[in-house]
Amino acid sequence: MILRLAWPLWAIVAVLGALLVLSVVLALRTRGATWWRRAGMVVCLAVIALAPAVPASTTTVRSNAELYFVVDRTGSMAAEDYDDGRPRLDGVRNDITALVDAMPGARYSVIAFDSQATRQLPLTTDSRAVDTWADTLVQEITVYSAGSLIDRPLEALTTTLEGAAERNPENVRIVFFLSDGENTDGDAASEDAELASFAGLAPLVDGGAVLGYGTAEGGQMRTYDGTPQTGPGTDAPWILDESQPGSPPALSRIDETSLRRVAEQLEVDYVHRTAPTDVSSLVAGLDVEDIAADGRRDVTVYADVWWPAAIVLALLLVWEAFALVRAVPRNEPPVRDAVPPAAGPPAPSVPVPDGVPAAPVPGGAPPVAAVAPPTPLTRAGR
Repeated sequence: MILRLAWPLWAIVAVLGALLVLSVVLALRTRGATWWRRAGMVVCLAVIALAPAVPASTTTVRSNAELYFVVDRTGSMAAEDYDDGRPRLDGVRNDITALVDAMPGARYSVIAFDSQATRQLPLTTDSRAVDTWADTLVQEITVYSAGSLIDRPLEALTTTLEGAAERNPENVRIVFFLSDGENTDGDAASEDAELASFAGLAPLVDGGAVLGYGTAEGGQMRTYDGTPQTGPGTDAPWILDESQPGSPPALSRIDETSLRRVAEQLEVDYVHRTAPTDVSSLVAGLDVEDIAADGRRDVTVYADVWWPAAIVLALLLVWEAFALVRAVPRNEPPVRDAVPPAAGPPAPSVPVPDGVPAAPVPGGAPPVAAVAPPTPLTRAGR
C-alpha cells in the first residue's frame, strides 16, 4: 500500500489532527452521539486526504530509445581533412544518417553548437526530419564566429536530458557527441582553458559515443557567408590565421585529448572517424532491452482504496443534517386568549319611549335604551 497524499502531510496532521482531538474531548464531556459522530467524520476526511492505494496490476512497458546528437558546427568543422580532402561536416552528415538507420523506431533530437548552443530538433519519431536536418547542415557564418569550446553545449544538453528523464524515466537515453574537439576563443588557442565537466550527465546517459573528426596534420577552411557560392567545395577565400605573421590560411587540428576527456566523463567510448565507414559497431553494444532491464520497464498501476471512507463520510453527513433539522424549534403562530368584558355595575335601565331604538354599548354589554329627550313643561302643566 502507498499513500498518494491528496493534501500535504503537515496539513493533514495540523488541521485534521486538531479537529479530531477537539471532537473526542467534547464527546467525553457531553452525552450523546453528536461529537462522536463528528469525530468519525474527521477520521473519514483524514483517510481521504491520505489517499491510500494498493497495487492493482504490474505491466511491462517496452522502453523507447532516445538518440541525442550533439553536433559541432563551428568553422573548424569545415576543415577539409576528412576522407582525403572532404570537409569534416560531410562525415557528420553521413554518420547521423547512418545512426538513424541503425536505430529505427527510436526518438531523435539534435543539439548544435557554434558560438552558442541551441536545440535544433526536439524529440521526434520522424527519422526523415533528422535526415533533412543533416542534409542541410552547414558551418556557421565566418564573420559571426566567436571561436569554439567543447563544453559550450553542456547547459543545453543538461536541460534536455534532465527534462527527458523526468518525463519518461523508463526510456533509454543514448548520446552521440560529434566534434573535432578544438577549443579556441576567438583567435587565441584555449587548450589550457578550464572546461566544464560532463561527468554530472553520466547517470542520465545509457550509451552512445564521442565521435572525433579531423587529423593531427590539420586542414584549411573556406569562408562562408551563408550563400551557396561560399564554404567547402567552392573557390571562397580561406579563413586566415591573423595571429601568425603574414596571416596565412588557418589550420584546424583535431584535439583528441579533449574528445577522450568528454567520453570518459560521459562514460561512453571515443571513436575517431576518418571516413564514411559502417556505423554498426557504434550501436552493436546498445541493446535497448538489456539496458532497460534495470527495472525501469516495470510499471505498477495502483487502485485507490479511500472510497469506503467517502461512503461512510456521506452517511455521517446525512445523519448530521437530520440531527440538526430535528434540533431546530418549529415556528407556530401564538394563540391569543379571549379578552373578558370589563367588570362594572350594570347600566341602569331607562325607559325608552316607543319608537326609539336601543343604543349599543361598547365592550359587549347589553344595549342600553336610548334616553328620550325631556318633554318641555308647559304653563298649563305647572
